[in-house]
Amino acid sequence: MAHLEFEKPIVELEDRIRELKLYGVREHGFESELRKLEERVSTMQQEIYDGLGVWQKVQLSRHPDRPYFLDYLERIFDDFVELHGDRAYSDDAAIVSGMARLDGRTVAVIGHQKGRTTKEKLRRNFGMAHPEGYRKAMRIMEMAHRFRRPVLTFIDTPGAYPGIGAEERGQSEAIGASLLAMSRLRVPVIATVIGEGGSGGALALGVANRVLMLQFATYSVITPEGCASILWRDGTRAADAAVQLKLLANNAVDLGVVDEVVPEPAGGAHRDPDDAARLLGVALRRHLGELSQHDGAALIDGRYAKFRAMGVTQQLT
Repeated sequence: MAHLEFEKPIVELEDRIRELKLYGVREHGFESELRKLEERVSTMQQEIYDGLGVWQKVQLSRHPDRPYFLDYLERIFDDFVELHGDRAYSDDAAIVSGMARLDGRTVAVIGHQKGRTTKEKLRRNFGMAHPEGYRKAMRIMEMAHRFRRPVLTFIDTPGAYPGIGAEERGQSEAIGASLLAMSRLRVPVIATVIGEGGSGGALALGVANRVLMLQFATYSVITPEGCASILWRDGTRAADAAVQLKLLANNAVDLGVVDEVVPEPAGGAHRDPDDAARLLGVALRRHLGELSQHDGAALIDGRYAKFRAMGVTQQLT
């Protein structure tokens, strides 16, 4: 298991605990030492994770072992059928989409997907979608709209892919079209930021009736590295930029961008993916139940009012 620098003390203690268990705790009378170590791990977790700085939380949102969309899909939903391609150019593996069941109810699920291995990271393009990825997502959204199925999106991307080919195929148009398509859906729409919520690539799946965000996720108009490069012409000042961007979950709630912060297991979702999925599943079911009480017109009006209320405006006379 990979770990960040500030997690090292906890990992070392956990390694010691595993060694004691393998050696044979009962046979050699180490029960007392084991209990003390487990208590110390619990205390240390609370001390470390409650005192994390902004940049450390950004690192957690990018943790290599953090659950990705497919990890949540496997744990929360049943009978997933993936649908491929945008019917115009190709299939983009950076976005996974299709139909699944949530407690027996058919829903459309769409999410960014990063990779674990080097080969998979390249295939998924590190979760950075091309225009065809967003057009594929729109195809699934329109299908859900036609058959009156709720749409659940899962955001985890540094941003849409900025390559020349993507721009030539209409990256900005695809993102804009996705925003428009989501604003018109006459079905419940719930978006969840599960890791990195970066720039327009994240917002393209984020126009929803309810926007949720995991405790250690981030949501911002630009990556800290990109922001530092623009402001100070120095990408190494990413930690300073992260503070200025106010990209953490509590900031997003204060700004009215996010409706609810979903708690993560102690130490972050990567330390207990099963419990992280359980907590997210509870929140999704609750919000879906509430939204399902409204008709299509009310859902569209509520979504419009939600996003129009964001930010501050001033009328000049």
